[in-house]
Amino acid sequence: MAKPGPSSAKPLSVLLSDVFSDAYAKQGFAARELVTRWTEIIGAELAAHCEPLKMQWPRPVEGQPQEPATLVLRVEGPMALEIQHASDVILERVNRFFGWSAVSRLALRQGPLSRRERPRPSPPPDPRQVEQIAQTLTSVEDEALRAALARLGATIKRN
Repeated sequence: MAKPGPSSAKPLSVLLSDVFSDAYAKQGFAARELVTRWTEIIGAELAAHCEPLKMQWPRPVEGQPQEPATLVLRVEGPMALEIQHASDVILERVNRFFGWSAVSRLALRQGPLSRRERPRPSPPPDPRQVEQIAQTLTSVEDEALRAALARLGATIKRN
């Protein structure tokens, strides 16, 4: 009887990447990273009150360079005025992410945001455990590196 071959299971993200890419493309997003990395791109303070809905690209004119898009954002009602005042900052950060002037203006749509549960930060390691591990790292000369390794070791032992 033949031995079964190695398992060729693929991560779900790999299998669904084409599906998600198509869905984002229908909303005008050239790259889904604008949606998935929104907090990193514009900052946590602004991202807490707005999220990208779609990008509206103007129809290309033959012989002319592509015009920049309009980024449509969903904004919580009371924060719409704040986001409008921060539009220059948002445009700068989005265009810096793309590496070119991809977006020239924002359009705001008021509505509730789709809240995603953010993971809670894990508690810091026990200071006594960190100190015990730091005492075993006498061969490490750099004090900052020794402290970082001790915290890492205590966290690993805790988990």
